[in-house]
Amino acid sequence: MSHQGPLYLGFDLSTQQLKAIVVDSDLKTIAQSKVDFDADFSKYGIQKGVHVRPSTGEVYAPVAMWMESLDLVLHRLSKEMPVPMSRIRGVSGSGQQHGSVYWNYQAHDALKGLDASKELVDQLSGALAHEWSPNWQDQSTQSECDAFDVELGDREKLAGVTGSGAHHRFTGTQIMRMRRVRPEVYAQTSRISLVSSWLASILLGSIAPLDISDVCGMNLWDIPNQQYSSELLALAAGKDGADDLRKKLGEPQMDGGTPFGNISPYFVERYAFHPECQIVPFTGDNPATILALPLRPLDAIVSLGTSTTFLMNTPKYKPDGAYHFFNHPTTKGHYMFMLCYKNGGLAREKVRDALPKPADGQTGWEAFNKAVLDTPPLAMAKEGDQAKLGLYFYLRETVPNIRAGTWRFTCDSDGGNLQESREEWSKEVDARVIVESQALSMRLRSQKLVHSPRDGLPAQPRRIYLVGGGSLNPAIASVIGDVLGGADGVYKLDVGGSACALGGAYKALWAMERKHGETFDQVIGKRWKEEGSIEKVDAGFKDGTYQTYGSVLGSFEEMEKRLLAEEQKQ
Repeated sequence: MSHQGPLYLGFDLSTQQLKAIVVDSDLKTIAQSKVDFDADFSKYGIQKGVHVRPSTGEVYAPVAMWMESLDLVLHRLSKEMPVPMSRIRGVSGSGQQHGSVYWNYQAHDALKGLDASKELVDQLSGALAHEWSPNWQDQSTQSECDAFDVELGDREKLAGVTGSGAHHRFTGTQIMRMRRVRPEVYAQTSRISLVSSWLASILLGSIAPLDISDVCGMNLWDIPNQQYSSELLALAAGKDGADDLRKKLGEPQMDGGTPFGNISPYFVERYAFHPECQIVPFTGDNPATILALPLRPLDAIVSLGTSTTFLMNTPKYKPDGAYHFFNHPTTKGHYMFMLCYKNGGLAREKVRDALPKPADGQTGWEAFNKAVLDTPPLAMAKEGDQAKLGLYFYLRETVPNIRAGTWRFTCDSDGGNLQESREEWSKEVDARVIVESQALSMRLRSQKLVHSPRDGLPAQPRRIYLVGGGSLNPAIASVIGDVLGGADGVYKLDVGGSACALGGAYKALWAMERKHGETFDQVIGKRWKEEGSIEKVDAGFKDGTYQTYGSVLGSFEEMEKRLLAEEQKQ
């Protein structure tokens, strides 16, 4: 570490860990550290970072634990690495989306007067109106969700304004419930932070504004007009409470690259930060993920973990109650499109486990992959065969909102004659169809956002990046290329296990080193090196195959609609 150039620090405050990563101006990782909440702070009695109250559906985390974690992770970074903290020029990061922290009226003075000889938890616990932060897994707000979905007319109108239909975890419904269930907490609250802006506030030594992307995870921000919705503020805060709630939230920072100001003297004295180190707006964990890679318009990330997530950077705002739009965290006029599926890796595992017992020496996944690759697209072995479509929901799905169950349909190769299958097909065919069904759902819901990447090609993503455990699976990569296309291919992306923290570090670098008018992509893109980070795993677009799936996309949508209609009758 003899080089004396600037360094940039990124944080990720997730449900189970606080991670910190330091990079230099060339994006090289210099050091990283983390705190594991269950391992390091078992005294809080948490499991996987949270407390759960099954009787109410509440899921929440102790804010004091996060305070202790910040001191601990910085101690590890500065004393155990050690990192030359005085060279850190900018700090940003991410926090678990939708979670909220309630400050009381002592917060301003407490943050401003931090004593470097004492730990954060001993000075700031008394600055909270509520010692708990509702977690994104919380499910206690159904009545509030119902109210949000009808306030502007219906769920689709709410999505048109806020980018999403109402969800249990969204901050607006959580605030509405807090005011109803714990009115004394709401009355004692001077400011409400998101988890991202809460962490920025601690480092800044004053209440930091909300981030322009993270504010969209509240069901309170009017995205087309880039302002709070007065109607939704009044719903959450009560008829005469809209202005008060607006003050509690504060106006968000509209430019994701404009620093808030110098780091708090507490961190200068305690950890040797430079006194002019700048705090840059923190964002949500999902927006931070797309910053860990210079994701260009028409590029998509598919996260293949326990659940499945589809992310795109797009200049088009095409909202729908089934998915999410957020302001892009760095690029004005662009949006982050996000699909979240509960039935991801666990559903694929269920289908894998139903396959005939694999031959000697063959693993279950090897048998699954063979079944997928040996089965032709849509299980149509020859001309005239019916296309096979299915849904495999072992949990109630959100996209679409259909109960747990397995359904099998057939249709003609041109998409006509959709019928529920009277016969169960082989388990090997199921292996192919479950992967196709997950990819078809992504294609159906993203089709309005893509266009032709170059002359002569149908509309599709330019590149598709796979992350998560499923990204290692060649059969899944092949089917995703078949269904979703990807004019420049399908790639496995590996930026380590700290993508959100890395995105935060890149955001800090961009804010501090950009020239006037220079975009995030311009600053980071020319320094980001593909070597060692991505590997091409499939050709992507295959002429003919891609159109075959396009022909049955309408039938796939009709299959979902029929099942939704059946459920509404019950």
